[in-house]
Amino acid sequence: MIPLDELIDKEGNVYEMTCVAIKEAAIYSATDKKKEIEDEGEKIVSVVLTRALNDEIEYTEEDGKEE
Repeated sequence: MIPLDELIDKEGNVYEMTCVAIKEAAIYSATDKKKEIEDEGEKIVSVVLTRALNDEIEYTEEDGKEE
């Protein structure tokens, strides 16, 4: 399930968070993580969005600044 309430209430750069979530979902889809998630009865996008909303995804911006 997509956490819509959290998505609506999220402060900060939602565009940036969405871009990170899309890239993370693509990575999950291309690895064994996809099967793991689906075996648990969940959807990749829901898992990734939840992680993004909880600031559990680490990434580096192109200019080298780490978030």
